[in-house]
Amino acid sequence: MPDLLTAVRYGVFGIFVVAVAAATASWLVRTQRVSPFTALGRGLKKVSDPLLKPVEARVYRAGGNPVRAGWWLVIGVAVAGVLVISLMTWLVEAGSDLRGVSGGGPRQVVARLVEIAYNVVFIALLARVILSWMGIGRYTKWMRPAYWLTDWLVEPIRRVLPPFGPLDWSPLVAVLALMLLRWVLLLVL
Repeated sequence: MPDLLTAVRYGVFGIFVVAVAAATASWLVRTQRVSPFTALGRGLKKVSDPLLKPVEARVYRAGGNPVRAGWWLVIGVAVAGVLVISLMTWLVEAGSDLRGVSGGGPRQVVARLVEIAYNVVFIALLARVILSWMGIGRYTKWMRPAYWLTDWLVEPIRRVLPPFGPLDWSPLVAVLALMLLRWVLLLVL
């Protein structure tokens, strides 16, 4: 599995280098450091445009300046790369942990599964809260899994907990309830 992680890291780095090269090529042509009428300028534009046109459209729809699309591409690739590497590392470690505790009997396997489930729901709660601060709502395709994983815990608390002005305390109470649930389940096992 370390070979898989190494391959993923090299792949993410390669994609990052391509994004930086495309952003740099676009910047060189847009700022006329390389004339867009020369063969080099046309070539740079031809190479960078397929990567940048979708990003430019997205930035424009969001109300931003499409000239900065190259750097948004670089930032997006960096963030997505860190997330992919972190997810792959976590999956490999979780699989390794499950393989390691399988010799200890079914109790240890179930306890480890409870820990893994707790981590997944906790991360979904964090994503739900942090991305809602950025205006990313529950009906976007990227947020649906986080809400699907956490609604069973947050929504009943939200119905019982009175509102405190503009602050929603139900995710914090949900984290505390999740910690308590994990503690009780591990105590029973």
